[in-house]
Amino acid sequence: MLTLKIATRKSPLALWQARAVSEVLCTAHFGLHCELLPMTTAGDRLLGAKLTEAGGKSLFVKELERAILDHQADFAVHSMKDVTAQLPAQLFIAAVTAREDPRDVFVSASCSRFEALPAGARVGTASSRRQCQLLALRPDLVVGTVRGNVNTRLAKLDAGDFDALVLAAAGLQRLGLEERINHPFAPKRMLPAAGQGIMGIECRRGDERLIKLLAAVADHDADVRVRAERAVLAALGGGCHAPMAAYAERDGAGGLKLRALVGRLDGSRLVRTEVDGHDTQPEELGRMAAQQLLAQGAGPMLQGA
Repeated sequence: MLTLKIATRKSPLALWQARAVSEVLCTAHFGLHCELLPMTTAGDRLLGAKLTEAGGKSLFVKELERAILDHQADFAVHSMKDVTAQLPAQLFIAAVTAREDPRDVFVSASCSRFEALPAGARVGTASSRRQCQLLALRPDLVVGTVRGNVNTRLAKLDAGDFDALVLAAAGLQRLGLEERINHPFAPKRMLPAAGQGIMGIECRRGDERLIKLLAAVADHDADVRVRAERAVLAALGGGCHAPMAAYAERDGAGGLKLRALVGRLDGSRLVRTEVDGHDTQPEELGRMAAQQLLAQGAGPMLQGA
């Protein structure tokens, strides 16, 4: 029997994701056994700070990556929206799963729809991307930071700390909390994060036996789309803290449409682009989108201006 160790965060959602990948792998490969290695990351500990101030997405993956590099774990399962544009040289994303619902959703106990929120309503999110788009839609809102796992955020909503939350549809659906969703935002209105709704499996380069096993969870459609989306972040400098979004769709005939944006945190300005290309060259399309954003003046916003 072959046993693989999976590095994962300890949150209910992260554990669900790791177990889901484990189940697929163990079903596909007779005699395979997977063990979870739950870990608390810096992002889980620093709940009192904004991600942009505390170190960004890397806070959720560094400890998991270190476990892989130290051979404590064979691979890690991530939400692709939490994975930085640049990975350690010895690691790579070996496979991504089929994309689930990529949309952001409106959650509230007092208002049935986003449009019904009164002026000055308090909306919670941990995402600068969501914050800038929310304020671009409704400058009258007060957008505050809410951190912690999904259940912690919902508890703060129910306690009256916020009038509404904006969360990822996929996370609520994976946890069986679909009933908390009031309505989704169309991607054209609230552009999703690169990789949102997709799980990624990160492992060591050169581990050919493992890479072949991980192919059982790989989805080609999601792979093409996330490569285009992440290429935007990489070309813009994925380590910066400016709000960014990227979302790709395939047309079924070899075409790939990519939307991307960069914004100011206060929503006072958003720079958007939409490019079309072929699904055999997703990274090239991502770089093209980034170039167009820069040509429209995204550069100063990436520097915080």
